Amino acid sequence: MYDLNPLKQEITQAQEWLSKEYGQIHTGRAAPALLDGVMVEAYGSAQPLKNVASTTIEDPKTLRVVPWDKGQIKDVERGLYAADLNFSIAVDDSGIRVIIPALTTETRQKLVKIAKERLEDARITVRKARESALNDFKNQKFPEDVMRNAKEDVQKLVDAANNELEALFNKKETDILS
Repeated sequence: MYDLNPLKQEITQAQEWLSKEYGQIHTGRAAPALLDGVMVEAYGSAQPLKNVASTTIEDPKTLRVVPWDKGQIKDVERGLYAADLNFSIAVDDSGIRVIIPALTTETRQKLVKIAKERLEDARITVRKARESALNDFKNQKFPEDVMRNAKEDVQKLVDAANNELEALFNKKETDILS
């Protein structure tokens, strides 16, 4: 009768987007995802760091970045500085160490605020998807009882999505504050 798949896809995309955004918010622990946004000038064009180097966790506060081409160490170092991530960077003979500083209470609170903003952005996306789905159903001129069932089904999906988004936020908030 009515198709909820477009709504489900948009909800899934919002959840994936939020997860990715939360992966880039650093919590004082080393995670290779923290460097996902770093671009490196290599071979005549800007490349994502993951295309020119491997990133591993050396210890809970340190990442090791090893370029596949040792001649790229300076380019990778410049890319890390240009990303302005407020991490300490140390170059040695085998690669680059990225040291993640401990978070202050003030910084933690700012990160929680950023995480809440990202949560709200994802919720807005879900609300827009809900409105779009309901408008599509109205345009198809379903009978009143079918429309009521469609609205209930859409709302169930939206409620479940909001609960999932909230769970992602709560997990990230716990990571930031601990």
